[in-house]
Amino acid sequence: MMNVFDPNTHIQSIVIVGCGGTGAQVARIVARLLYDMRRARLHTPKLVLIDPDVVEEKNVGRQLFTAADAALKLPKAEVVGKRLNLALGLDIRWIIEPVNADKHLDRYGSQLILSCVDNHAARRELHQTKGILIGAGNYRDGGQVVIGNTSDADQMRRYLDGKDGKYAYLPKEGLLFPALLEPESPAPEPQPALSCAELVLRGEQDTLVNDWMACVVGQYTAALLRCQPIRTFASFVSLDGMSVRSLPICRDELLPYLSEVV
Repeated sequence: MMNVFDPNTHIQSIVIVGCGGTGAQVARIVARLLYDMRRARLHTPKLVLIDPDVVEEKNVGRQLFTAADAALKLPKAEVVGKRLNLALGLDIRWIIEPVNADKHLDRYGSQLILSCVDNHAARRELHQTKGILIGAGNYRDGGQVVIGNTSDADQMRRYLDGKDGKYAYLPKEGLLFPALLEPESPAPEPQPALSCAELVLRGEQDTLVNDWMACVVGQYTAALLRCQPIRTFASFVSLDGMSVRSLPICRDELLPYLSEVV
């Protein structure tokens, strides 16, 4: 019998942080899930989008944006929210600011946070929040998605065996991959930081990698909203291998990631 994640959390709202390559696609998937829940007359969480950025020409074609959005330099979160509201009759809200845990997020843990950011500062902000965090990070032709609800390594070690096949706690992405919370090492030669869109234009990131990442985030989200068993805590996407490999929830898989965390 496989272990399952059982956080005993009633999700009142979903917050998507980052509305770029992965985030815009995640928003589309989550909006469809909420539409189906509402149609079935189930409790439907509120949806909030957070992103301070505006649409640029390089975003058109891969982030659900149009040339008109770029010409007007419209806020990404607003464009995605309005578009999905119009299409599905939802009441999505948006915040056009850098994410601030104290200001924007629930302190009691009733939110599901979907992290689709590409910088360590935002990840650090989300790492300390209460509740469930699903974090997505990608590179050229792959990436990882992690679901967790604790940033306390000692707490996680105490519950490494779960109870009766159920795990109340799973580590957030910052516990599994501490480097995500740290500034990137400087390149040998100074060069400007490149966005996902710029990497695609240079041929250094696969055009569809964000879509793959969004599907995995969406599947974890769907399982939580439908109260279906979640049996894995991390999923690794490989476009080169056309595969998604997920790690089952158990001591043997969790412990190697926590053994060196202070």
